[in-house]
Amino acid sequence: MKNHNLLQRLGYAWSGLETSWKSEKSFRTQMGGLVFVIVVLLVMQPSPVWWALLLLTSGGVLAAELMNTAVEKLVDHLYPDQHPTLKTVKDTLAGAVLVMSVTALLVFAAFLWSRIST
Repeated sequence: MKNHNLLQRLGYAWSGLETSWKSEKSFRTQMGGLVFVIVVLLVMQPSPVWWALLLLTSGGVLAAELMNTAVEKLVDHLYPDQHPTLKTVKDTLAGAVLVMSVTALLVFAAFLWSRIST
């Protein structure tokens, strides 16, 4: 990818998003969550801080899932047989996605609470 122009690099990134969309149910579910968050933000019109917090945490979930998918596919390709260390790597990445997802849900809950309690 070195020395490629911006459009080529964006094309590679888009290809990665397409691949994850097609192959990962979790990614599609998380994208649905992002769409839901955007709809809620558009309807409720909160302050810019809430927009930033909710979009940042939602984007973090997607980014974590993309990294998880990339490493899983690499590990599965290079080492098709099960290995305890590689299982730990994959499980730990899945755990990172879970932590980010729970964090995003808690931020969303805090947002809803702030709207209800005022």
